[in-house]
Amino acid sequence: MKLKRFWATAALLATLGTAMAAQEHEHGHGHEPMHGGVVVEASDMDFELVAKADVVTLYLRDHGKPAITKGGSGKITLLSGSDKTEATLVPAGDNKLEAKGSFKVASGTKAVAMVTLPGKKAINVRFALK
Repeated sequence: MKLKRFWATAALLATLGTAMAAQEHEHGHGHEPMHGGVVVEASDMDFELVAKADVVTLYLRDHGKPAITKGGSGKITLLSGSDKTEATLVPAGDNKLEAKGSFKVASGTKAVAMVTLPGKKAINVRFALK
């Protein structure tokens, strides 16, 4: 009896896992980096942070499709050890916001971005660089 219940539960979990994977693929909710950065999901959108010493770029996807950033804005705060750097993010293409400057972006750096897109509430996104 216990063995039947075990196999029934295992079959149910396998079915659910397959269905969830299919739904994720179907709706474009994969959270893989497309630009070599760190991806975080917030407010049903994917945010990919690509941080370099001279530029910080935030790519936005809405349900797997590039999000329109025209008219949007943001602010990013980078915390690297005891150093804190803030920068303004501005639209820099169809689906990205960008800040240029001098940034400390070592492994372990934490980043907090506040993004505002036209017609939407501000979104707070947190990252940890690898």
